[in-house]
Amino acid sequence: MLTSQYSATISGELTQAVKGIPENETAKLVERILQAGQIFVAGAGRSGLMMRAFAMRLAQLGLRAYVVGETVTPGMGPEDVLIIGSGSGETRSLVPVAEKAAALGGAVVLVTLTPESTIGRLSVLTVKLPGSVKDRAGQPYPTIQPMGALFEQTLLLFGDAVVLRLMELRQDNTATMYGRHANLE
Repeated sequence: MLTSQYSATISGELTQAVKGIPENETAKLVERILQAGQIFVAGAGRSGLMMRAFAMRLAQLGLRAYVVGETVTPGMGPEDVLIIGSGSGETRSLVPVAEKAAALGGAVVLVTLTPESTIGRLSVLTVKLPGSVKDRAGQPYPTIQPMGALFEQTLLLFGDAVVLRLMELRQDNTATMYGRHANLE
């Protein structure tokens, strides 16, 4: 298979996956973000990279958004939200973070494939992203992509879609976001 064919197949899988993003849970997440004093994000591996990208866009919207574990990340309080991206909801490094956030009275939100996971049980809200694609009869079949790539890519698109909704609700635009973009690069 040629690279362009792989790319087309991946694109098709993503197109199908994003159709399964739950609107109700997504709307609740947007509300949580709008009500939060501060927004913290966490993830591990590639999911962590997607969550870092999400935090960057939230900060460019003018929201107080931070990545857990960074040296400039402030303390969490009861008015804050922690959003974790984890396909399994069982990532060993993230479970204690969720436990600590819950103990501090903060709201824990999990974006995942497995809402019934350990982190899911600690969360006030879970957003279940699609983890597979379906054939014409609606039956799931495996992705051609390795490991959790489909989840991670869907997580990135999901974060960008949430940002677009926040932009709409806050009546923000790309021009004002550019004004908050890093300029020491």
